[in-house]
Amino acid sequence: MTNPAADRPSFHVSPFAPGDEPGLVALFREMQAHYRAPCPPDGEILADLRALPAGVTLLVARAPDVIGVAALAAVWPGPGLRRGLFLKELFVTASRRGQGIGAALMRAAARLAIEGGWGRIDWTANRDDAPLLAFYRDLGAAEQREKLFFRLGKDVLHALTAELP
Repeated sequence: MTNPAADRPSFHVSPFAPGDEPGLVALFREMQAHYRAPCPPDGEILADLRALPAGVTLLVARAPDVIGVAALAAVWPGPGLRRGLFLKELFVTASRRGQGIGAALMRAAARLAIEGGWGRIDWTANRDDAPLLAFYRDLGAAEQREKLFFRLGKDVLHALTAELP
């Protein structure tokens, strides 16, 4: 006989809510360490969480502590002048990877896109991370080889604005 409770995931996904801030700060610190990137002070992360820009959605996986996040931003226009979402970050704490949390976050993002009338979700991925690329392909994502990813960093932004009349 199967136990229905045992078949349910040991986590749930829902939009960012008050009270998630401390768990997200810890998760973002882990994420920055994972990417070997500098991390701002906790107070700065908290201030940014409390003042998310319009069009930004955070989906949070909890068990009950925060164990994963998907950060999405609304974009327009896209193909066919349709609205879309850009997945800026999908991150699951190292101790909980491989348990379906990333897939659950992506399913929640897909539901958000459908319910919001967005026609797509786009994102970038590290081209040398074979397990990550396999994960995305297993979801049904199609690699967009005709596109390149560009960035204007802080120094270039300042240089470009210095050239304005």
